[in-house]
Amino acid sequence: MEPSPLRIVTYNVRYFGHMLRGLASTVGPKRRVAAALATLDPLPDVVCLQEVETTSLRSNIAHRQVRPGETQLEAFMARVEETFALQGREMPYEAFYFRAHHYKVGEVSLYTTGLAMLVNTRTLLVDRHNVEAPEHITHHHVQGLKERKQSRICAHMRVIRRADQRAFHIFNTHLSLPTPFAREFWATRDKMGCGVNQLHEAKKLTGFIGLHAKDEPFVVCGDFNSPPSSPVYRYLTGDAHLTCAQAAVGQINPALARAFPTAGFMHMRMHLDHLFSGGGVSWLDTDETRPFGDLNSRFHGLSDHVPLIARFRLEAPAPALVT
Repeated sequence: MEPSPLRIVTYNVRYFGHMLRGLASTVGPKRRVAAALATLDPLPDVVCLQEVETTSLRSNIAHRQVRPGETQLEAFMARVEETFALQGREMPYEAFYFRAHHYKVGEVSLYTTGLAMLVNTRTLLVDRHNVEAPEHITHHHVQGLKERKQSRICAHMRVIRRADQRAFHIFNTHLSLPTPFAREFWATRDKMGCGVNQLHEAKKLTGFIGLHAKDEPFVVCGDFNSPPSSPVYRYLTGDAHLTCAQAAVGQINPALARAFPTAGFMHMRMHLDHLFSGGGVSWLDTDETRPFGDLNSRFHGLSDHVPLIARFRLEAPAPALVT
């Protein structure tokens, strides 16, 4: 009997600070995001989050730590535990945090950035990860600003499906915004996904994927700050041979940059978030993925991004050659 399809969520949660316009994190969005994830049916096997703080002035000023040294991910997971307990269900997720950037003045930590992965331990076994040393993919176009620029990383995890012991890889990332210090930035009307620094980071990303996934199936997801039809997207789906989940199931036309916004700022709407795959992954659907601004989405108003939610199968491995 073939194992059930796998389900993945990728979501830029804006450090759970959207309620206060990004000024500070609050407990309300943590509870609402936890509740929205817990009501997905079937539950995701993997949840990848972007813009998750460690601990800082911004993350704690409106949400005091319950325990000394509590990180933002720990505070969020407490809300996840709380949500499942209220439903009379056992919470199946183990959380992993990947630190990226730390900006402080003196000894005061102003803000931090990072990525997180939540793994459903009922369905998956974690084989290895790079929590202690996430892969740095930042491209510093101006070396003099190297220490001021946010670090961009790729989180990696190899997991094994319990049902059949099949292994696959998850890569979670958040690319930089296009640099304004390049001539190309001012030469194009559309900026997102056209930055020379973004393209360099995309190439570092795919090099890292190839090094670790080899011939095993993999999914790469996150906030790429790049719409469909942009140079970064074209590189990933062209030269790098990645398959876009939304395009594969017919949810988007990759030639249209703004048809399915995944993020919004004031009156702007942008498609910046993506799910890609390679090495033997077949996308089945993107049910419950809604465009930004859709009032019917259970995630409406929780972040300046919406989550991408998709199901996929691992294709049967090729039979070994008999010599």
